[in-house]
Amino acid sequence: MPDAVMSSRELYLRLLAHVKPYWRQFAGAILATVLLAFTEPAIPALLEPLVDKVFVEKDPTYTAWTSVALVALFLMRGLMTFGSAVAYSWVSGKLVYDLRRLMFDRILGLPASYFDANSTGNIVSMVTFNVTQVTNAATRVLTIAVKDSLSVIGLVGYMLWLNWVLTLAVFILMPLVAIVVRLVALRLRRLSRQLQNTMGDMTHALEEGVRGHKVIKVFGGQEAERQRFNRLANWVRRYLVKIKVAGSANVPLVEAVAATMLAILIYAGTHETVAGQLTPGGFVAFLVAIGLLFPPIKRLTSINEPLQRGLAAAETVFDLIDEPPEQETGSRELNTVEGRLEFRHVSFRYDAAMQNALTDVSFVVEPGTTVALVGPSGGGKTTIASLVPRFYTPSEGQILLDGVDIRDLTLASLRRNLSFVGQDPTLFNDTIGANIAFGQQVAPDREALERIAEAAHALEFIRELPQGFDSLIGEDGVRLSGGQRQRIAIARAFLKDAPVLILDEATSALDTASERHVQAALRSLTKNRTTIVIAHRLSTIEHADLILVVKDGRIVEQGNHAGLLAAEGEYANLYRNQFLQQT
Repeated sequence: MPDAVMSSRELYLRLLAHVKPYWRQFAGAILATVLLAFTEPAIPALLEPLVDKVFVEKDPTYTAWTSVALVALFLMRGLMTFGSAVAYSWVSGKLVYDLRRLMFDRILGLPASYFDANSTGNIVSMVTFNVTQVTNAATRVLTIAVKDSLSVIGLVGYMLWLNWVLTLAVFILMPLVAIVVRLVALRLRRLSRQLQNTMGDMTHALEEGVRGHKVIKVFGGQEAERQRFNRLANWVRRYLVKIKVAGSANVPLVEAVAATMLAILIYAGTHETVAGQLTPGGFVAFLVAIGLLFPPIKRLTSINEPLQRGLAAAETVFDLIDEPPEQETGSRELNTVEGRLEFRHVSFRYDAAMQNALTDVSFVVEPGTTVALVGPSGGGKTTIASLVPRFYTPSEGQILLDGVDIRDLTLASLRRNLSFVGQDPTLFNDTIGANIAFGQQVAPDREALERIAEAAHALEFIRELPQGFDSLIGEDGVRLSGGQRQRIAIARAFLKDAPVLILDEATSALDTASERHVQAALRSLTKNRTTIVIAHRLSTIEHADLILVVKDGRIVEQGNHAGLLAAEGEYANLYRNQFLQQT
């Protein structure tokens, strides 16, 4: 996360900068709000002649025009209220859209280390929940601040014009309100941060409960998950109550000040009227003005809650937007790639880790050959595979593609020449055809899809589906079997036709029948491609050109299957143990 913490003023100015593209609509909303605010002092101003001329002096000429003026005044207020509400709603909708678009664009470009350090639930909560809190600070709060501030200024100005001594007398308690409002603002800001963090944790627990429902049921984890979710949901409730309590503390204070002001007004105003310094109409107008003054003051003191909540949300939103993206260190483009891949004395350590995940790893994969990475879990096999697409950057050493350091290549150029099939393939909630063609600039025609699916041994089961290639597969391909999902992922790799292929446990989770289909598809896919295979089932990599045994972040053995068995080393032990387990 960025180290610098922005002040409230900086946050708000940056927030308003995102409103700048819609300044016409925003200016229209502000203008309507200003006109609406100016009509506030006009109400008591009309009542003064109404009382003095109509009720005291019995002058009938004032009755007609004051009645017409009041109707016209409230029609204008209605139009301005409607116009400002619609304009602010439109601008706030565009603001939410723009911020969500910026956040998602940044998410797509963030390095893998960010996702290692931040839960999916917290990220989702920022995009769905936090950003909506921001709009309250940008629009609703601004509406109140502009309209009610101008209303207060206009009403106070009118009251000073009527009688400045009486006006000053009823405002002697205002500094006390300002102090309390400041203290409440600080507490609201802190509570809002805690609420948003807890909301992210609750979202994460909910997501895990939905995604892992099968494991939860089988292992009897319902009660533990229920308690975890209830605890987080209860903290969300508690923070909401705390925020409401802190935000509501402003209202009793303002009402107490209002009651005191009103008492002073009645006492002093009565004496002024008797002395002849304030007419009955002036006194009524003054009384109405101070009555109209309390609602905007109450709203101004209550905007701290949405303002501080919005600013706390803006911190997290802008922190995500400001996260540094993947480092684009290279400028070279590779148009034609043979596929020679070389690791030269590569070492790597994950962020906050105490020791290296890889230490002094060196090997070469010649074009069109297959290298298999085997060894105990946690040895570093997946880390090696993750370094090739530059999901992570080596702490030491070099990785070369066709003799060029991959750090000198643009990310787009490097990844354009790589393809990947994992143990649990990522499929999208779309059609089979769309999943196969994912990432392609030009959608392939139906004939090309059938040809690719046949090569991936997927055409047979696709044709059996009711809509064929147009069949929706659900979230993560839930409507397909494991073997079918793998073959869709293999078809996607076939269509990309990249010269370098990474296979991460592509068959380890499959049954025997599915594995036969997938292995046949993989044999076709790996033909004439530089392939890195991560495998636990050693029987699947016996024909690899080179086998690397990775243990504790180091390559402890390398060679072909027969040679490693004859060496009676680590690989031979792994092979014998696996054979005995299978037997």
